[in-house]
Amino acid sequence: MRLRALVAVSVLLSAVACEGGGPTTEENGSSPTETPGGTALPAVSPPYPTDGNGFDPANFGPDSADIDNPYFPMEPGTQFVYRGSSVDEGERIEHSVVFTVTDLTKTIAGVRTVVGWDRDFNEEGELVEGELIFFAQDMDGNVWHLGQYPEVYDEGQFDGGAPWLVGYLEGARAGVAMPAEPRVGDPAYSQGFAPAPYFWEDFGRVYKTDQETCVPVDCYTDVLVTEEFEPSIPGAFQLKFYAPGVGYVRVGWRGANEEEREVLVLSELRHLDAEAMAEVHAEAFAMEARASVYGLTQPAEQRS
Repeated sequence: MRLRALVAVSVLLSAVACEGGGPTTEENGSSPTETPGGTALPAVSPPYPTDGNGFDPANFGPDSADIDNPYFPMEPGTQFVYRGSSVDEGERIEHSVVFTVTDLTKTIAGVRTVVGWDRDFNEEGELVEGELIFFAQDMDGNVWHLGQYPEVYDEGQFDGGAPWLVGYLEGARAGVAMPAEPRVGDPAYSQGFAPAPYFWEDFGRVYKTDQETCVPVDCYTDVLVTEEFEPSIPGAFQLKFYAPGVGYVRVGWRGANEEEREVLVLSELRHLDAEAMAEVHAEAFAMEARASVYGLTQPAEQRS
């Protein structure tokens, strides 16, 4: 999913430039919005309509940024470090992912969200992708994904980005990141949708429950395993292993058509101090300043 997101951003930036603007093999892993180049994209304005997949701003209370879903907790200052590899053009490449729960919130589509900061580093330690991603929990305990701002980097230097947010891009829809009561056999759920040129249409489904898994940080029981997929690519699934009270601790894959075959394990679990969080703020605000869509939104705010 991460690789396809990178491709989508790269394609979008290329289009702007052309316009003259600026453990088995089947289951592995035990104003209008503007792009950086100035091409206008259609935007929508409040009030925000309810969505066919159940998203409704009225279902979120004032504490929607306080996410305590057992399988998807987001405590500000928590930082997850994952290490592993994925396949790129037939070659398995090592990489690492660092995800930080910031203590910033941002109101999107009338809903107060918590801001997550995701970074992907190659085997040389160079940053290749950074992303701000926005989550909120409704009053029933479901965690929702309301959009993201991915950036791509070339040799560690910023090379462009393209945000999409629910309520600010026509056709964009919120999706469920984690159901309140995940059960095997429940229907697949949309994790969000962004139209062309983003092509973001991931779905999720509960694959297994009551599993056990060990990673460098710890061993866990009562693990939930979900599978993420795109309907247009059958036979390709990314597996995520969620430990209660922690979040996802392992990434794997299954399916003959899964090309990326990403495998990650939680290698470090950190709790950042005030000095480290100040650096997080600076990086997140710098990304926000580069995302022109944010001219249509209220800026992110630090929690009181």
